[in-house]
Amino acid sequence: MKDIYFAEKKILATLPKMGKVAQSSELKAAFEKHRGQTEEHVTRLEGVFEAIGKKPVGKTCAAIMGITEEGAEIMEEYNGSPSLDAGLLAAAQAVEHYEISRYGTLRTWASELGLTEAVNLLDLTLSEEKETDAALTELAESAVNVAAEAA
Repeated sequence: MKDIYFAEKKILATLPKMGKVAQSSELKAAFEKHRGQTEEHVTRLEGVFEAIGKKPVGKTCAAIMGITEEGAEIMEEYNGSPSLDAGLLAAAQAVEHYEISRYGTLRTWASELGLTEAVNLLDLTLSEEKETDAALTELAESAVNVAAEAA
């Protein structure tokens, strides 16, 4: 819980940077939409902490730090390049896959512990993370990767 809470807060700080440098208006919109969802994910996690009687506290998550560092490298290395959006999208999907694995695990554990409220909150977020991943895949296949290949 502490890792994913830290991760969501880190993602909130990173998404605006990615949106700012993205060249595709569709990708910019996807990052902005997910920023709004991520704010809700933080709120839901705070609800899960409350449901288990704990204070919402983050713990530095090495995995998300590494993934966001890779994203920063992509922004620096490919700035202005037609490949930038493809790289940003790949970095965003790495984040989504991490989140999907964590939320799936937390939901399972909450279910096994009979924490119905936590299960419901975690399941909502898990569904949104999966939807975001699918939307990013569609965007990659229909536009972003095509534009990078054409350049």
